Amino acid sequence: MATVRLSFSPAPVHVRTARLVGVAVARRAGVAEETLDEVRLAIGEACTRAVALHNQYGLADLVTVEMSDSDSYTVRVIDHAPLEESIGLPSLPPDELADESLTDEALTTGVGFALLKGFVDDLQVRPVEDGHGTEVRMVWPVHRR
Repeated sequence: MATVRLSFSPAPVHVRTARLVGVAVARRAGVAEETLDEVRLAIGEACTRAVALHNQYGLADLVTVEMSDSDSYTVRVIDHAPLEESIGLPSLPPDELADESLTDEALTTGVGFALLKGFVDDLQVRPVEDGHGTEVRMVWPVHRR
């Protein structure tokens, strides 16, 4: 099992790098070619969500992305925002999602989960084991050659 770990400062410009690395690792792991666009989009959404949370709460901590290719291709995106805030907007009623007082960062956080659910069949969001934050865990099947 190979693991690639990428940590970056919470700046939107680094999300592209995470997507590029994530797709390269997915391809090497054996993820089906027709699934790579979904992988790219999902990693981008998860990283954008983490960056938005860090910026919203003024956190300088690094965003971490871990990719491994054991029996499947697993990507973990880890933020360090306060847990109750980092879960995002999925629990808000739809009429509150249209509230003009919501910040762009808050909207990015909640809408990101909705998009992720469309790109990833095996998606988990859970608190990090140590400290503050959440882990967005995404898994795709691999086809060994």
